[in-house]
Amino acid sequence: MSSIAVDLDEASTMELVDAASAIAAELASRTAPDSAAVCMDLVETLAAAGDLQEAALAGFITVVDGAREVQRWGFPSTRSWLRSRLGMREARAKERLTLARQRHRLPKVAGRWASGELSAGYAATIADATTRLDDHDCGRAETILLGMVDQGFSAGKIASFGKRIREVIAERDGTEQAPEEVARGYERSWIDSTRSLDGGRYIKGWLNAEDAAIFDGTLAPLAKPAGTDDHRDLSERTAAALTSVLSGGHRATRVTVICDLDTLTGGTTPARLTDGTAIPAQQARRIALAAGVSPLLLGGGNTPLYLGHRVRFATGAQRRVLETLYPTCAVLGCEVPGTLCEVDHVHGWALGRSPTDIDQLALTCGWHNRYKHTHPDRLHITKAPDGRYTYRLHPPGTRTLPQPGRPPPWPQAA
Repeated sequence: MSSIAVDLDEASTMELVDAASAIAAELASRTAPDSAAVCMDLVETLAAAGDLQEAALAGFITVVDGAREVQRWGFPSTRSWLRSRLGMREARAKERLTLARQRHRLPKVAGRWASGELSAGYAATIADATTRLDDHDCGRAETILLGMVDQGFSAGKIASFGKRIREVIAERDGTEQAPEEVARGYERSWIDSTRSLDGGRYIKGWLNAEDAAIFDGTLAPLAKPAGTDDHRDLSERTAAALTSVLSGGHRATRVTVICDLDTLTGGTTPARLTDGTAIPAQQARRIALAAGVSPLLLGGGNTPLYLGHRVRFATGAQRRVLETLYPTCAVLGCEVPGTLCEVDHVHGWALGRSPTDIDQLALTCGWHNRYKHTHPDRLHITKAPDGRYTYRLHPPGTRTLPQPGRPPPWPQAA
């Protein structure tokens, strides 16, 4: 029989977590008592302990989120890390992340939660209700909502009152807006698009039932995870699927990137689109990797050197050959159809060094294409006798296997 002895005053945080984990594992393996009355008492006690555990968990997540540690491990966001590593549903991951990010703005909630006076459910409800308020209004709302907790209101009632608080503040500040679907009616679909300062776009809208069916039928199959290494959430995958459809999938996109020759071959000078929008040099090089993109290369004094000669990139005939070789993305486990993938230069593309030959090309989805060129040390590439390449991804801190025709780098683990 195993035993656990922990000095609570002397034990480190890691030792306490290990002890709690061992106790939880043993408790989960036990058969519940036959007495329903006993089980009711156990549920209440264990639920209270779980609330305290959630308080500690929120503190740990706060540190992880603030340090952006998850990005080093290939996760695009803290929420995606919670979903993939802890197996949380989207709503649960969002709730825990909101709690972690709002703790410092809700000192009364955090204190009562950590002392066992407030449940995790109430804490999450108040954190969600105040997340869009400024610090001054957040403090006042915290006091009001905690008062409702003390009066015995349910979490649902507090959530509704929190929404009303936001509406009153919007009325006070003159920022209230009628719901768009009410103002416009439910019969006509609409989309508003606003350009952001960094060249991106904010999009919001409403689709009626017929248009929503088309939207779901077109994008849902493309918005599925690309594989076990795809840690994007559903909204991120949907945006990528929409971009793929708008760009015509396997058809060439009509995009012109204007950049210096030095930028395309490793420089840092920003490139620009035809409308003058500046884009980082690294993004310009990534765009140049995709088939069908026409770059305008400029030399000294902005003298045009090369006007995007189409044979520089994969031709339609080359795409047809690649699509017969790659029914899906070349990354092992990715199920994005080859017809919706981008042409990838297996060993990288550099002007004058790596021609666009069919035996040096593969098909990868847009997400894995970016990942490959951002983390070249996390892939192992093999080539089959039939000419197909297979990409295998490795997490950070592992050894990079030797690439075809290259000596093994064997970097030390981080």
